[in-house]
Amino acid sequence: MKTNEQITLRRDCEAIEIPFGNKVMLPAGTAVMLTQALGETYTVMTDRGQLVRIAGKDADAIGQESPVASQADTSTAAGDPDVERLAWAQLRSTFDPEIPVNIVDLGLVYLCRITPLPHGGNKIEVKFTLTAPGCGMGGVLKGEIENKLWSLPGVEDVGVEVVVDPPWNPSMMSEAAKLELGFM
Repeated sequence: MKTNEQITLRRDCEAIEIPFGNKVMLPAGTAVMLTQALGETYTVMTDRGQLVRIAGKDADAIGQESPVASQADTSTAAGDPDVERLAWAQLRSTFDPEIPVNIVDLGLVYLCRITPLPHGGNKIEVKFTLTAPGCGMGGVLKGEIENKLWSLPGVEDVGVEVVVDPPWNPSMMSEAAKLELGFM
């Protein structure tokens, strides 16, 4: 969901400054404009022009309902071959905070490998990049991806890495992303 709704914060709220990745505290009463509500997070612009990301757990501060903990269907039993499908679904529920397209369709995910472990369960390895190599949101997105993958049944190990090679460029986007962003 993309919007330009003006909101006054109902309570103090922690946020992440975009694109730097720094934590900031927004006091109650701050006027913000909701610019994007996707992937269990909210991107808002403060009355001072600062772009920040608010976690779904703080949705009430901006008058929104807290999103479901996970958008993916995680009802699959451990060891089921659908773990890969579930992992990709979790990645598709992760959004760039400035672009209303998920990281898979943006072409930011370079690897998603599921490896069965000898003692049972699975290891999920993900390598992803950023639209800009110096973006401070890499650690924030990495943490979000890790949390989502750990929530899957049968996952015993998760390794997520931010990579810069090869560098991302718009040609890596899916056709749907290009259409959504007006590249076609």
